[in-house]
Amino acid sequence: MAIPTYDRFIAPILDCLAERTEGAAIREVQECAADVLGLDDGERAEILPSGTQAVYKNRAGWAHDRLKRAGLSHSPRRGVWQLTAAGVEFVRRFPGRLPAEEIAKIADTFKHVRLRQSADESSTVDAADEAIAVDSVRSPEERLDQALAEIRDSVARELLENIAAATPRFFEALVLDLLHAMGYGASRADLQQVGGSGDGGIDGVISLDRLGLEKVYVQAKRWQSAVGRPDVQAFYGALAGQRASKGVFITTSNYSEQAKEFAASVGQIVLVDGALLGSLMIEHGVGVSQRTFAVPRVDSDYFEV
Repeated sequence: MAIPTYDRFIAPILDCLAERTEGAAIREVQECAADVLGLDDGERAEILPSGTQAVYKNRAGWAHDRLKRAGLSHSPRRGVWQLTAAGVEFVRRFPGRLPAEEIAKIADTFKHVRLRQSADESSTVDAADEAIAVDSVRSPEERLDQALAEIRDSVARELLENIAAATPRFFEALVLDLLHAMGYGASRADLQQVGGSGDGGIDGVISLDRLGLEKVYVQAKRWQSAVGRPDVQAFYGALAGQRASKGVFITTSNYSEQAKEFAASVGQIVLVDGALLGSLMIEHGVGVSQRTFAVPRVDSDYFEV
């Protein structure tokens, strides 16, 4: 038989994770779902056209992506999937067989919304239903653009999950790798990692010229909660201590409105939140790999006579 579509993996993954309350390795959950769906060795050996991954693992990954967007599962640490409290309650609500309409809601609705729902959940769902209806009349190029945007969003969130599972020192080095990829510093050696005890709020220093006459100071915070004004103000004080005129504050979370207002008022601190961080990593190829697709289009100039 053909390998089931990714929506068919949703219920088996939920059941597999429900049996493993402490979380389970991704490979274990993929194999568990494949067992439930009755995939044979030949089906498990099928590879995507790109040659990068087994088809069933790719579809299991997208099923889990939908569960994460629905707030039912998460990745508490690298390489592990686990149900959230909402996910545990969801499984309890549907003992036995998960209704087809619930599977469809997870598979279709939550591909159009982010993990964090708006306060008015009903309006979010209504907007998603409208987007689903529009999909059926979009051109192939529009659908391709939508698919690429969806992949970028999923990769960006997965990048932040991997950063959360890494060490603070790794994150500081990652930030400097990203800034260098963006064109800061003539060479990677011009970006120095200095974070540690007694760093005075400075995690990295970028020399914009080879003599080090002009520098940018960096602070990297791997936080879950919002960065407030006191934290940005403390960084501003650390810049003053270095007689610095430029600073970049990068976090995996976000910033409070007061923090943004303070940074805007002093005019020498650039704030980068988690959403922008993930986007920049994808754009500049830091921590991600890229595949190039050739989209054919008729060259009308060739046929002009």
